[in-house]
Amino acid sequence: MNYVKGQKAKPKSNIFAALLFKMKYSAHIGILFCGILIFTAYYPWIYIDSLQAEVRGVGGAIKVFGKPALMNFYLTPLLVLLFLIPKLWAKKMNSFIGAINFAWALRNILLLSTCRNGECPQQKTALYIYFLAAFVIMVMAVLPNDFQSQRSKVKSYN
Repeated sequence: MNYVKGQKAKPKSNIFAALLFKMKYSAHIGILFCGILIFTAYYPWIYIDSLQAEVRGVGGAIKVFGKPALMNFYLTPLLVLLFLIPKLWAKKMNSFIGAINFAWALRNILLLSTCRNGECPQQKTALYIYFLAAFVIMVMAVLPNDFQSQRSKVKSYN
């Protein structure tokens, strides 16, 4: 490509490149997926044919599984709060808590989708959406925010 001297090259308009290079929306996306994670906990995750029962994230007809998403209910408000605080310590804590949240979701998907006594439960879509939401929350918690440009904007007004 031919560029005029002194003129910056224009990046290609690719949404993935925009998300990777401009991560200023990582907190907003993380908060959105926190809501999706809580929302999917109220939908059926698995169906067990022999018992004719559905298991949800907040309980169900079978009390053996308990309330699998209860830990996520405790971690998600803390994640949302830490997404809103524009400090470095909050970002580091959010990465740690996001990883715990994802590990709990991985535990739930492995526990609930495992075959028992020769019978495999039918996995519902909400279980996979729940797991995907926990993964996206973890990724958005690890992605850096643009704190440096926010600091330079504050200093320019002073």
